[in-house]
Amino acid sequence: MTSVRWGIVGPGRIASKVVRDFPYVPGAEVVAVASRSKERATAFAAEHGIDTAYDSYQAILDDPDVDVLYVATPHPQHRAIALAALRAGKALLVEKAFTVTPGATREIADLARERGIFVMEAMWTRFQPAVVRMRELIAAGAIGEVASVQVELGAKQNADPNDRFFSFELGGGALFDLTVYPISFAQMVLGKPDRVHAHGVLTGTGVDVEGSVLLGYPDGRTATAFGSLRCQTPGMARVVGTEGWIEVLPRFHHPSAILLQRNGHEPETITRPATGAGYSHELIEVTECIAAGRTESAVMPLADTIAVQDIMGAVAEQLGMEPQEGPAEL
Repeated sequence: MTSVRWGIVGPGRIASKVVRDFPYVPGAEVVAVASRSKERATAFAAEHGIDTAYDSYQAILDDPDVDVLYVATPHPQHRAIALAALRAGKALLVEKAFTVTPGATREIADLARERGIFVMEAMWTRFQPAVVRMRELIAAGAIGEVASVQVELGAKQNADPNDRFFSFELGGGALFDLTVYPISFAQMVLGKPDRVHAHGVLTGTGVDVEGSVLLGYPDGRTATAFGSLRCQTPGMARVVGTEGWIEVLPRFHHPSAILLQRNGHEPETITRPATGAGYSHELIEVTECIAAGRTESAVMPLADTIAVQDIMGAVAEQLGMEPQEGPAEL
């Protein structure tokens, strides 16, 4: 495959940011965009220099010149689009949160594995150069044995009930848009916990605006994760070990630097800026995996997405949320 041809499904806010990073991705080109609105698809295509605009999701699935789809629709719509895309033989990069229920995530993962088709969650944090360096340091024992992870992310939003962030039907709320980052970060470092404890605040329509999560592990390690739509926070992460700690400086989900503090040594700031807006790194991963014929990413495997979704499912249940998964068919 000389070039991996991408299609965009859902020309919204995040898709506009992501597509601007494709010039930094060797061997990739965006050839089509799809929306349920012809006007939105056409406007997006014109803005970003994309040749083909479709007014239905099925149309882009039927396009033989599209190899992989970036799915950037609201979370509850991911299920139907992903399942239909896999049946059409399309590889997938699905925006976080992958779905809004653990069952739907497993459904997509099972079909992807059955068909041998590449699928990855768009958790860009794992591919940021500063986070990659953090993982290398941890693996090398720079801070000893990891004992705890502490991570938070808050972004104050105007509580407009018409905004997707606060729409129950569109999968809004802090958990699926913000707390997913701290949870995924903790899972990346510590793996899957065996205990989940959550406390949070819901609106009258059942959308969470804030929540704290404590994750427990059989060997005594712990992680704390906080996400908020009503408070602005620094957005920091700290990984604590027996011989020191690493701070991922704000904002941790797309950082340019980390601080390494070894016990008995002066702190060391390590700078690793992202290329472009930072989305390029996950796009490079997907493009290279597809070109090489891989069906999963080693950095963001489906098992990790399932583990994170299981944690979020437990959090949703404990907070009294009742996420409504979208249909299985387009």
